[in-house]
Order: sequence, then structure tokens, then C-alpha cells
Amino acid sequence: MSGSGPKNQLVFKRYETKFLLDGDQRSSLEELVAANMVPDEHGPSTVRNVYYDTPTALLARRSAEHPDYKEKVRTRCYGTPHPFDPVFVELKKKCDGVVYKRRCELAPADAAELLAGRGRPRTQIERELDWTCRRYEGLRPCAYLAYDRVAYHGRSDFDLRLTFDQRVRVRWDDVALCGPDVGRLVLPEGTSILEVKTPRAFPLWLARYLSAAGIRKRSISKYGRAWELRDVDACLPLGAPAAETGLV
Repeated sequence: MSGSGPKNQLVFKRYETKFLLDGDQRSSLEELVAANMVPDEHGPSTVRNVYYDTPTALLARRSAEHPDYKEKVRTRCYGTPHPFDPVFVELKKKCDGVVYKRRCELAPADAAELLAGRGRPRTQIERELDWTCRRYEGLRPCAYLAYDRVAYHGRSDFDLRLTFDQRVRVRWDDVALCGPDVGRLVLPEGTSILEVKTPRAFPLWLARYLSAAGIRKRSISKYGRAWELRDVDACLPLGAPAAETGLV
């Protein structure tokens, strides 16, 4: 990949604030966003992730507990991958509300070797990933998690990014980026996760809208939420709405 868009950025430090929206809230907000921001140059996309975890699901459990510090290890691609296309390998940390993300692009086979502790790291980010994977014993692919994303960035402020994610779905078997894009829904049908990502304060127009609409920030982790629902999820057919669990 080339260019300087968000998908190609390798180092992030920012605040990421999340909100849950129903269909009407999303529609009205998207009208306002379209008047103040620019659609992502890559257009709508499906974000595919494979989360790595320990045999005791340490990272998932920590994520679900919303601690002051947590970290995740995952591979990621956008859209439908081809077997030999490079993928992103990411180390994401959150400390006192600030998100730090470091990632590199590797061939799928090299990514698997690195995350299994058998790689030959060449860059600083690869060395950080290698050290993290060796620190967590038995780290392995644990969950496939995907969602459909529409993204925007500021007209003049490229550090301001806003994403709408819907149809968040998880699968605990056949865990691979290039596998089938099916899974059980983590949130009710029609619910979107709004994420505002910025190293600074919200723009005034957005802060005013959210306040007037009574939309409050939520502490929600897609991976942590999927883990919380896992036991009930196993009893549901693929695509079953999360509302059927009674936990939403």
C-alpha cells in the first residue's frame, strides 16, 4: 500500500471516544458530518480482524473489564483479502484514555511467524510486537471479528477521524482473515458504533450536536463485548441479533 491515508498510517497516539447510535441517530448525524467532514478516500469498507489471545483469554477478559490500561494484538485487513496480500499486524494499547497503536505490514506467513514468536523482526515496531508476543505465553489466533465501516476525516484536520461501524460480528472457529465473512452479531441489528478519534478536543459543531441529542459516550470494546457474550452466543444461529441474548 502507498499514500498517507489513515489505512497506511503506522503509528497512532490519540483519544478514541465511542458512542452507540440507533438508525435514526446515525442518519441525522451523518447529514451533519457530511457537511463538515470529508469521506475517507477508500470509501466504505469491511474491516476484518483476527484477535490473538492467551489460552486463558487474558486479553479479552481485561478488555471486558475496562481497566485503565489494556492492550490487544491483532492482524487486520480491509475488504476481501487475497492469500498473499500483506496484512497489518497491530499492537494497540490504551492507558488513561489515550490510545497508542503501532502496526506494520507483513505477508500473511511472516505475520503468523512473528506472532508465534518465530519471526525475525527487522523494524522497531516488529521488535515491539515480537517482545509482546513472547511475554504472553501461548498467544494464538482466538477470534475473527469484522464490521462494516464508513469513515470521515476533517476537511483541513486530517488528525480528526470519525467512523461508523455496524454489523459487528464475531466467530470463534475457523479464525482467519481470508476465511468466510460470517459471524454472530455482537450488537442489535441497526445499532452502530460511532468512534471519534482525535489528539485534541472535539470540534464545536460535533460536541454541540451530541450534547443536544443526549448521546453520551460509552465504554465499549468490540472484542471485550464479544467475549462477554460468548457463552450465550454459542447457542445462537449465525447472524442472530445480540438482543436475543437479553444482555444488550
